[in-house]
Amino acid sequence: MAIYHFSAQTISRSQGRSAVGCSAYRSAAELFDERYGKTHDYTGKQDVVYSEIMLPSNALLWMGDREKLWNAVEANEKRKDAQLAREIQVSLPRELTLAENIELIKEFVQKEFVDKGMIADVAVHLDKSSDGDLQPHAHVMLTMREITPEGFGQKVREWNSKEHLLMWRENWAEVSNRHLALNGHDLTIDHRSNFERGINLEPQHKIGTSASRHQLDRLADHQRIAFENGEKIYRNPGLALDVLTRQQSTFTHQDLARFINRHTKDAEQFERVYEKVKANEQIISLGFDEKGRERFTTKEMLEVEKKMMQHSSKLINKMGHGIYPKSYDEGLRNRKLSNEQRIAYDHLLAFGDLKCVIGYAGTGKSYLLGAAREAWEHDGYQVLGATLAGIAAENLQASSGIESRTLASRLYYWERGEQLLTSTDILVIDEAGMLGSRQMEQLLKYVQEAQAKVVLIGDPQQLQAIEAGAAFRAITQQVGFVELTEIRRQEHEWHRCATKEFARGKIEAGLNYYQTHDNIHEFETQAVAKKAMVELWNDARMTDKDPIQIMLSYTRKDAAELNEMARSIRKSQHELGEDCVLKTVKGHKEFAEKDRIYFLKNDRELGVKNGSLGTIEKIEGNQLTIKLDKDNAHSSQNSRVSFNLDQYNHIDHGYAATIHKAQGVTVNRTYLFASKHMDSHATYVAMSRHRQSADLFYSREEFNNEKALTEVLGRERTKDVTIDYSFNQIKDKFAENRNIEVSVNLAKQVERSLAFERINEQTNENIHKNIDEKNYEKISERKNEKVISERQTKGNDRDPNHPKHFSQKENDVNLEKLKNLSFEGQYEKQRQKDIDELMAFKKQFEKENPELALKLSDEMLPEPQRKALLVQKAIRHLSEQIKQNPRDYKSKEELGNLVSRVAKDKQLMENLNEIAPALTSQIKVKAKQLEKEMNICRSL
Repeated sequence: MAIYHFSAQTISRSQGRSAVGCSAYRSAAELFDERYGKTHDYTGKQDVVYSEIMLPSNALLWMGDREKLWNAVEANEKRKDAQLAREIQVSLPRELTLAENIELIKEFVQKEFVDKGMIADVAVHLDKSSDGDLQPHAHVMLTMREITPEGFGQKVREWNSKEHLLMWRENWAEVSNRHLALNGHDLTIDHRSNFERGINLEPQHKIGTSASRHQLDRLADHQRIAFENGEKIYRNPGLALDVLTRQQSTFTHQDLARFINRHTKDAEQFERVYEKVKANEQIISLGFDEKGRERFTTKEMLEVEKKMMQHSSKLINKMGHGIYPKSYDEGLRNRKLSNEQRIAYDHLLAFGDLKCVIGYAGTGKSYLLGAAREAWEHDGYQVLGATLAGIAAENLQASSGIESRTLASRLYYWERGEQLLTSTDILVIDEAGMLGSRQMEQLLKYVQEAQAKVVLIGDPQQLQAIEAGAAFRAITQQVGFVELTEIRRQEHEWHRCATKEFARGKIEAGLNYYQTHDNIHEFETQAVAKKAMVELWNDARMTDKDPIQIMLSYTRKDAAELNEMARSIRKSQHELGEDCVLKTVKGHKEFAEKDRIYFLKNDRELGVKNGSLGTIEKIEGNQLTIKLDKDNAHSSQNSRVSFNLDQYNHIDHGYAATIHKAQGVTVNRTYLFASKHMDSHATYVAMSRHRQSADLFYSREEFNNEKALTEVLGRERTKDVTIDYSFNQIKDKFAENRNIEVSVNLAKQVERSLAFERINEQTNENIHKNIDEKNYEKISERKNEKVISERQTKGNDRDPNHPKHFSQKENDVNLEKLKNLSFEGQYEKQRQKDIDELMAFKKQFEKENPELALKLSDEMLPEPQRKALLVQKAIRHLSEQIKQNPRDYKSKEELGNLVSRVAKDKQLMENLNEIAPALTSQIKVKAKQLEKEMNICRSL
C-alpha cells in the first residue's frame, strides 16, 4: 500500500558531516573531498538505482559535475557550524514502476526546487524494508545559496521558512496521487499528519520470538510507543473510530477491544482507554447481527452511506436516457441474446439514470454490455467504463468495446473539474461489488450532478470490497436489479449447476458436484497435496499443445511455492532456456527463456496491466522480450513487449497466482490449493474461472476431514452497511417463526423478491405513466441525427435540445416499440410467482403471529408515520393506566407533558391527524385545558 513519508533536514558541519561525503553516499559515487583531503568511495553500494544533478536555467555548466558542485558549496561556507545543504527524503509508491517513480520525483523536484533557483542532487534508492518488500525512496540534496555569474551568492532565507516546508509536504502528496491515478492505481496518500487526520498514532514495532538484545530493545520501545498511542486515543477517542471504519462500515465491541489492545501497554491502560472510547458520543448502536452481536458505527460513516442511498434514490427516480427503437434494434443486429440476457438488455436501455445487473460468474455480462454499448452509441450517447483494478478495465474494454479506465483515474480528473461527465454520458461500472461505500458515494454524486446515467454490474457474492461497506448490495436491495443466472462459461452442465450453488452461497452443495465427479483430492500433508496438484497440472500441459490453465492459492507464499515447483518440472524436462538471475521488485529470482510470467503493475507505455500474462521469448542482460497471451494483448501489433528491468521490474513467475488476482480471469482449467484462510467468496471466485475443468486439492494437515473443509470454504464474510440492521432484524424474525434456515439464504430470497417487485413496478410505471405520446415526442426532440453528427465533430460540446420532428404515425409506431421494452413473457411469470410466494408467506405469518406482524408492519412505516403511531400508542397506554388507577399521578404527569409537546409539533400533529383524527382533536382540547390551568398557577 502506498505510504506517505516526507522529511526535511539540514546537513551542517556542526553534525560532523560533509556535503561531498553525503552526496557520494546517496549517489553511490566516488568523490574527492578537497576540504578534508580524502576520497569518499561508495561505488560498491548496491541499492542506488538512479541519480542525477538537476540544474536551474541560470546555472553554470560546471555545476552539473557532482564533485565540483559540492566542493564549491564547501568552499563557500567559512563557519565551523555552517549549514551546507538541505536534504529532502520521500518514500516513493511501491505500486509504481522504477521509470514511473523517476518521472514522479523529477517532476516534483523540477517544479518545487529547481524552478525556484535551487540545484538538486537526486538519488533514488531501492532497498528492503523490515517486512521483506522493496522500499523505494528518494534523497534530494539542495543548495541553499542563490546562483550568480561567479558561482554562489547570498543564502536565500525564505527557502528555510516553515511555510515552504508545509507547501512542499502538501504538493508531494498531490503529485504522488496524480501519478498513482494516472497509472491506474486506486490508492492515495495524505500529507496531513496523523494528528491532523485524527489518527495521531505512532507506528509500533513488529516483535518476533527471538530473545536477542536487539529484540529486547525493540520490545521496550514497542511498549513505550503502545503506551503513548493509548494515551493519544484516550485524549481523542475518534482516532480509534476512524481506523475501525476505514475498512468496515460497522464494528462490534470485540473489534474495538482488539484495536485498543494492540495500542495499549497493559491491562490497566487497556480498560481505561476502552471504556473511554466505548462511551464516545460519535458511536451509534445499530442493533444486533444474526449472531446476536451488537453492532455499532460512527455518525460520519452513517452520513456517508445515507448520502449514498439518497443519490441512488434520486437517480433511479430520474427518467432520462431513453433510446430510439432503431437504436434498440441496432444493439441486437449482430448479437443473439438469450431470453435472460434480453430481459437485462431491456432493463439497461429503459428510461432511468441508475440500472443494476447482478450476474453470476460466467453468465455473459460482457457480451450483454457490448450489445448495450452499440445501442447507446447509435443513439448518440457516449459510453464510458470504470473499474477498481487496471486489469479489470482492460478486460472490460477488450470484451465489450467500452472505453475503460480505473475509477481512481476518473475520480482524479473529476475532482479537478476535468473530463467531467455530461448529460449524454453512460457510465458503466464493472465489478461494482468491489467498491466501498465512500467510493460509491463519490461516484454517484458526480453522476447525479452531471445528470448522466450509471450502470452498476457485479456480483455481491464474489470478492468483497477492500474499503468499508457493501455498497453495491445495499443499492441493489433499495432500487432493484435484473439478474443473470444462466452460466455460459463452463462447458459441462454439472459445472454450471455447481457455479450456481456457489453464487447462492451454498458452498457445500457446489462442492458435492465436484466430489461426485472425483475432482476433490485429499492428501495427508500440504507438501504432498501441492506436489500432486503440480503433477496434474503438468499432465494436462503435456497432453494439450496450447493449455490455458492456472494454479490458484489464497496466499502469496503458497503461490510462490507452486510457481517454483512448476518451474522445476519444466527445467527437468529441458523446456526452459538457461537460468538468468534477474533483479525484480520482489528480489532476485531466476528466469529463463520460455518461462511464464505475470506482470504485477500497470504500465501504459508497455501496454500491460497488473495481472497480464505472457511468455519470455528472449533475455539479453536486463532486456526482456515477452509474448503476451491473446487475452492480454490489445492488438496483433502489440502482442509482444520489450523492456529493460531498470525501467520495469514488476514481474513474477506466471504458473500460479492468488485468488484475488484471478477475479475476472477465464481459463480452460483451474487447480485450487485450499487453505484455512479461505471463505465462501474466495471459493466462488476460484471455482468459477474455468471452461473445461476445475480440481481442488487439500490436506488433512490443514483440514481434519471433509466436513472441516466444507465449513471453512463455506464461511460467510459478506461485508455490511449501516442500513442493514433494522431490516435484518425483521428478516430474522420472519425466518425464526417459519422454522426455516435462518438469515443469509432467507434474507437473500426476501431481498431478491422485493427487489424484483420494485424494479418491475418502476419499469411498468415508467412505461405507462411517463412514456405517453407527448412525453415520447419531447424525448425524441433531444435525440436526433444532428446531435449524433455534432457529437462526432465536437465531442462533448453538443446541443442536446435540437428539435426533431416525427409524424404522428411514426410516433405511434415508436411508442409501441418502447412499450414493448417492458418486462414481459418469462420474466413477468417469474415476477408474479415471486409476488405470490411473498404474499402467501405474509398471510401465513400474520395468521400465526398477529402481534409481531403488527409490530413489524409499524417498523417498516416511513419515519414520520412511525413517530405518529408511537405517540398514539403512548397516549393510549398512559390513558389505560390512569383508567385502571385514577390515583396514578405519575402517569397523569407523563400524559400531560406528552400532550403539551405533541400539540406544539405542527408536523407531528398533521401526521397524527392522518391516522387518528379523533385523537388529534382530543389532544388540541387537552392542550388548551392544560395551558389554562398553567396560567392560573402562574397568576397564583
